[in-house]
Amino acid sequence: MTYLPAIYAQFRERYPAIAQAVDALSGSLHEAGPLDPRTRRLIKLGIAIGAGAEGAVRSHVRKAVAEGISRAEIEHTILLSLTTAGFPAMVAALKWAQEVLDAPPESGQ
Repeated sequence: MTYLPAIYAQFRERYPAIAQAVDALSGSLHEAGPLDPRTRRLIKLGIAIGAGAEGAVRSHVRKAVAEGISRAEIEHTILLSLTTAGFPAMVAALKWAQEVLDAPPESGQ
């Protein structure tokens, strides 16, 4: 089973219709253009970094690893955020990603 943070699992359980609508929208957005899944995942990681969204950064790192994206590619994506999102955002994202990447698989990081 895919790891879901407790609050996200609670949201999905409490608001199933909204969760299904978000899933459908996400699927439609992914299929709306020519970008391949690997490129989309790294872009979404970059967007999460720019938004300062810790949970989303962690989620996209987990998904990137599951999709075969290397640690070096993930870290390079994070480094690229420096000139747009700023040093504090980049360093925070690097910390969050390293915690996910260094965690044992069963930890749910």
